[in-house]
Amino acid sequence: MAFMEKPPAGKVLLDDTVPLTAAIEASQSLQSHTEYIIRVQRGISVENSWQIVRRYSDFDLLNNSLQIAGLSLPLPPKKLIGNMDREFIAERQKGLQNYLNVITTNHILSNCELVKKFLDPNNYSANYTEIALQQVSMFFRSEPKWEVVEPLKDIGWRIRKKYFLMKIKNQPKERLVLSWADLGPDKYLSDKDFQCLIKLLPSCLHPYIYRVTFATANESSALLIRMFNDKGTLKDLIYKAKPKDPFLKKYCNPKKIQGLELQQIKTYGRQILEVLKFLHDKGFPYGHLHASNVMLDGDTCRLLDLENSLLGLPSFYRSYFSQFRKINTLESVDVHCFGHLLYEMTYGRPPDSVPVDSFPPAPSMAVVAVLESTLSCEACKNGMPTVSRLLQMPLFSDVLLTTSEKPQFKIPTKLKEALRIAKECIEKRLIEEQKQIYQHRRLTRAQSHHGSEEERKKRKILARKKSKRSAVENSEEHSAKYSNSNNSAGSGASSPLTSPSSPTPPSTAGQVYN
Repeated sequence: MAFMEKPPAGKVLLDDTVPLTAAIEASQSLQSHTEYIIRVQRGISVENSWQIVRRYSDFDLLNNSLQIAGLSLPLPPKKLIGNMDREFIAERQKGLQNYLNVITTNHILSNCELVKKFLDPNNYSANYTEIALQQVSMFFRSEPKWEVVEPLKDIGWRIRKKYFLMKIKNQPKERLVLSWADLGPDKYLSDKDFQCLIKLLPSCLHPYIYRVTFATANESSALLIRMFNDKGTLKDLIYKAKPKDPFLKKYCNPKKIQGLELQQIKTYGRQILEVLKFLHDKGFPYGHLHASNVMLDGDTCRLLDLENSLLGLPSFYRSYFSQFRKINTLESVDVHCFGHLLYEMTYGRPPDSVPVDSFPPAPSMAVVAVLESTLSCEACKNGMPTVSRLLQMPLFSDVLLTTSEKPQFKIPTKLKEALRIAKECIEKRLIEEQKQIYQHRRLTRAQSHHGSEEERKKRKILARKKSKRSAVENSEEHSAKYSNSNNSAGSGASSPLTSPSSPTPPSTAGQVYN
């Protein structure tokens, strides 16, 4: 079924999780307004940067769009009189820079489409909802039994993944959700293997995997249909959110921060670890664990979005674990992401930063022990435990699972080999990125250390000492030469001195005697 077109040759598959930083380099006043020249950089490479020009009204428009997040963002206020004064422009520039710093360091805001389009219009100018609608409409030409009820606008964090509420025409009361996603930078499967594996997903049966009703793909994207769950995901439970609301509204600024009960943490954690172990044993790469990818069905957690790794999509937490060179396999990525998820279940919010130096009081020290093994400085520096090791820890080892459903997921040997190679390629790109970040961090630290006030004082002191030592050595050398000269004059061993008024004897060098 060809419902989507092949991507253009040479299409660049951006990693949307690579952070963008922005620095205002200058401002220029025109007749009625001021423009700010901003240098935007993707990742750590200075070469991967560009300039954009923005007015205050552009910032104001962005800020109004971000109000859905419910955050108090530090945009400088409007000013109608005196807004062209030089001092005011300089002060406003500082305020706008602070605003940029806040939105680019907020994990959710920095990954949202609004901010990406503001900072990188060349790469994010497309209307991804419209593209998704076109592709889905083409799909329905050959599958007329499905019908779109409504787009589920911005319910996910991914820019290139869109959702639609669906129904089957002869079962109008039953609701389903369709997800459409473009390819990502880690798509290393051949087109044929990719399509075969996507179509295998409905055959995957596991008590802790959310069932795929239908799946298909071509060379450029994939389309999957699942049952719609009006209770939502694990993240919806934690944040007391409505599943259909936009991602920014649901999770950016929760009204009430409250973790789950200890028994819920233990049960959900054990179920998630069991399904991770199942996937690892199958050689099926995941790498996309977070609370929004865990569907709740009563007291049972079911993992979502197994297709993400096949599509080559980057992980929600990639900007975190790419900082740590010991988290370099998809298995260790899953364990680290489990640490993020456990923290959120325990405290009702994500950690402020990773690694975590100290953990707030938890319902049990057994929870803290698991968090320390996945999020602490030592864990991030030395490496993650295995899933099997986590299952043996006191927090999960005594949890009884009552399900009787037998897991099934038959992957042909040829496709297992294709998965293994793709997994190695994904890990290779991660390792290379981690190496570059590590080298950049070392260089930045060295430059910062070399340019610090303390170091400058040390260099001045050393320079003065060296100068004094050099002066003393020169003085001693001069004294020694003077002393030697006097000694030579008193010994009578030298040739008679020529008087300044006496004629100098002609040189005999080069003369020929016959």
